[in-house]
Amino acid sequence: MQELTLNTTIKAMQKEELSEPEQLLVEAAIEATKRSYSPYSHFSVGAALLLENGKTVIGCNQENAAFPAGLCAERTAIFAAGAQYPDVPVTMLAIAARNSKGELTDEPISPCGTCRQVMIETETRFKHPIRILLYGKKCIYVLEGIKQLMPLSFTEF
Repeated sequence: MQELTLNTTIKAMQKEELSEPEQLLVEAAIEATKRSYSPYSHFSVGAALLLENGKTVIGCNQENAAFPAGLCAERTAIFAAGAQYPDVPVTMLAIAARNSKGELTDEPISPCGTCRQVMIETETRFKHPIRILLYGKKCIYVLEGIKQLMPLSFTEF
């Protein structure tokens, strides 16, 4: 038997420690939470992507009574970017959320498994890691690619 140990490095930073483009992307994700349609979970998630061409694309979760017809914020942003800028890599992604009281979450939230797989596909497609910023009022987790959250990922290769 062989035992594998997987290590992940996640930086926990304060907003003021982020670069200006990172701070702006976090603010865009926070703003996107206000556009969420989440009448069932009452959990509003916003995502903002920074593309290699400097454009920002936002997304927010969209729920539907016919579960699982809704879509997560991360995927709405990634798919919107793919539709508008099909050949432009995603360089950075920020995610923020509001709880059922409408307050920003204290702790950073992380993407679901399906969104993680879509992010892996996006990184694989463009052969470029996506810098990920997971916002929480207490701190922001910074990751240098989705494989830090999903190291044994399913890819074509």
